[in-house]
Amino acid sequence: MTTVDISRFPVPDLVDLPTDIRERIVAVSEKTGFIPNIFLALAHRPDEFRAFFAYHDALMEKDGGLTKGEREMIVVATSSLNQCIYCVVAHGAVLRIREKNPLIADQLATNYRKADISGRQRAMLDYAVKVSLKPYEISESDLNLLEKQGFSEDDVWDIGAISSFFALSNRLANMANIRPNDEFYLLGRVKRAT
Repeated sequence: MTTVDISRFPVPDLVDLPTDIRERIVAVSEKTGFIPNIFLALAHRPDEFRAFFAYHDALMEKDGGLTKGEREMIVVATSSLNQCIYCVVAHGAVLRIREKNPLIADQLATNYRKADISGRQRAMLDYAVKVSLKPYEISESDLNLLEKQGFSEDDVWDIGAISSFFALSNRLANMANIRPNDEFYLLGRVKRAT
């Protein structure tokens, strides 16, 4: 894939990046075996890169009432409705790996209401989708439904914050035409070569 295929905006060379950004990208590539295109696409604006990934990590890498797999479920379901191919494909791969389920990402991206998930997870995604698409309709009844499913106030915030952050991410990826790496399509579907 060429830099033209990654984004419609400039994609800097790795050697030209600030040290902290270059080190982060190298660490990710060592872990995954490739550089996810979002890292390269956002690297041409270093301050925004740092802010984006700091908030991403604060939401997606923390412990709490939501599992890391459930956090990825939110991303896949809402990104599908926002028609973001990058986030559906990339986070779908992460979801398949975290849930050890090669089917779940496709189910959620197509119609989360018919996916093989729990009622609790469906309620979580109903709320996430509402935050993403119709946040002006959120009411106390939405919060009460989540509370009845066992979600804490912090969990409800996390669901809303993840959905909101990825609504931003979906819009950036669509605006910049950021393409998913080919490698994402097979992750969590086939065994990785060692």
